[in-house]
Amino acid sequence: MIAIIDYGVGNLFSLASSLKMIGAESVVTSDSAIIESADKIILPGVGAFADAKQKLSESGLAELVVRQAREGKKLLGICLGMQMLFERSYEYGEHEGLALLHGSVVGMDGRIDKGLMIPHIGWNSLKIKKEHPIFKYVKENDYVYFVHSYFADGCDESLLASCEYGREICAAVALDNITGTQFHPEKSGEVGLSILKAFAEW
Repeated sequence: MIAIIDYGVGNLFSLASSLKMIGAESVVTSDSAIIESADKIILPGVGAFADAKQKLSESGLAELVVRQAREGKKLLGICLGMQMLFERSYEYGEHEGLALLHGSVVGMDGRIDKGLMIPHIGWNSLKIKKEHPIFKYVKENDYVYFVHSYFADGCDESLLASCEYGREICAAVALDNITGTQFHPEKSGEVGLSILKAFAEW
């Protein structure tokens, strides 16, 4: 069973629906006992880093996620959920992340070509950097859907895939039992469903 962590940020219906579509058992929950008993964890997220991290911490779930990940439970962070896996974010100040992965989250403004729209919204192809179980159904140049203004930097250790948007942008990460996607698999059609399927099977 996959626990989708509900800490009051974002609409989780599409993610739960996508998992149901591929036949994966999941539950949207903020109950620590259910999260601890789950086989895998998904940490979603939309909005501002500081607000999301504060809500996750105040709910007591930040410490739980870190502990579960360090104990070896398989974890997938999605969009802002992936960004929170890193050490810090520079979105409107400097804010501490969960520090499960090395790297920082930085803004696109001033770091991508002028003239490109911020936020980065739309479909981009993946450049796969290494093999990983969650990408077992993914091919080089498969397209996925992004919505973000910030991205992970200094994440060479965990970089799984990148995309091109005025520069190379971190699109997915993986290190041991910890994974993350900057894009939204639940909004990425068959490719996204295949990633969720692979995560469920992992």
